[in-house]
Amino acid sequence: MDRLKTYRLKELDDTGLDRICRRPRIDLESLVTKVRPILEDVRRDGDAAIRRYTKKFDGIDLRDIVVDPESLDVTLPDEEKHALDIAMRNVHRFHREQMSMNLEVETMPGVTCSRVIRPIEKVGLYVPGGSAPLPSTAVMLGVPALTAGCETIILATPPDRNGSVPPAIAYVAQKIGAKKILLAGGAQAIAALAWGSESVPGVDKLFGPGNQYVTAAKMLLQNSEAMVSIDLPAGPSELLIIADETADPDFVAADLLSQAEHGPDSQVVLAAVSGFDLEELETALERQLGELPRVSIATDALAHSFIVLADRVEEALDFSNRYAPEHLILNCRNAVELMDRVEHAGSVFLGGWTPESLGDYASGTNHTLPTYGYARMYSGVSLSSFQKSITFQEATPDGLKHIGPTVETLAGMEGLDAHRLAVSRRLEKLNNG
Repeated sequence: MDRLKTYRLKELDDTGLDRICRRPRIDLESLVTKVRPILEDVRRDGDAAIRRYTKKFDGIDLRDIVVDPESLDVTLPDEEKHALDIAMRNVHRFHREQMSMNLEVETMPGVTCSRVIRPIEKVGLYVPGGSAPLPSTAVMLGVPALTAGCETIILATPPDRNGSVPPAIAYVAQKIGAKKILLAGGAQAIAALAWGSESVPGVDKLFGPGNQYVTAAKMLLQNSEAMVSIDLPAGPSELLIIADETADPDFVAADLLSQAEHGPDSQVVLAAVSGFDLEELETALERQLGELPRVSIATDALAHSFIVLADRVEEALDFSNRYAPEHLILNCRNAVELMDRVEHAGSVFLGGWTPESLGDYASGTNHTLPTYGYARMYSGVSLSSFQKSITFQEATPDGLKHIGPTVETLAGMEGLDAHRLAVSRRLEKLNNG
């Protein structure tokens, strides 16, 4: 393994900092050229197009592209069922506590404004396949959808080599009450969820991470006639670790590799505070990398990863806020005391005993998070992602007397006489009645 590129923060100006914070970018124009025809094919040909692309990209010729989860006889080892049950229980507990309360406020005497929460009716959950099925993503998307009360949950995932639903994903689909499972991956699955087809109902909102084609499909469709929204821009995985002299290099190496193994386009960053043992880290990385089955993937990811050297934890935190990582590990002394200093991050892991893997699988927080620096303005998926709010207002006759003149004045300022008169005519009746 080549040594990770290393930069000293105090030697970098704004231009240098911006350069190293810039993620490996995808060629959006090229992607759109490849993805748009797939979206249009699925819109035009429906199930037939989905079958064609599944055969082309996955090498599987499917007769039935949609499966009823309840019709599946799921066989899983008890240990795996138990692990999935614990993960689902923890995710449910954390997301249940996010249930927004309905709101009612009297803004003026006789004028009441309220807000009520409603679930999004139809949601499509994309669970990537790739080199292995990801039941954890089915948990992270399905459990909040169920908790929010979404009426129709459609899950899409690539078929396994036998043309079937991977058993662990089928198990979760049954638990969350998914109506259908679409056996498709990639842009064609996203298109099917958005447009609908003979076998798949179109949904109101799309959820789920995926490769660059999936991300491009989601972003194109949210601006199309499909009238569908998306959760967030979710690209390749990334992790930033701040490690001070108390951090165990073995743990830091393990955490860096845990994200590097996601894919060759993942990026991991270490902000090493003065006193952290970099030589020991290098030895640990070399040793642990050689033990991984996905060594080539992790090696490719490390090729565009790097280390920054900081004199103080505060300097490292300033850099982290500039980078805005998807995952941030604070492997530092008194990590909890640093929480208030974190401004931009998808999810944060406090202390040396909290590996990022906990959040990926079972702690209870959601692992669908903003990448590419989008943590500056996006939150990760939460219960509210599966909900919408509706506002109401009611004015009594006295309330209209209180607020009416204000509205008449404001409407007049904007030259909207019909708006003004909708109030004035009512006030006249009240005053003359």
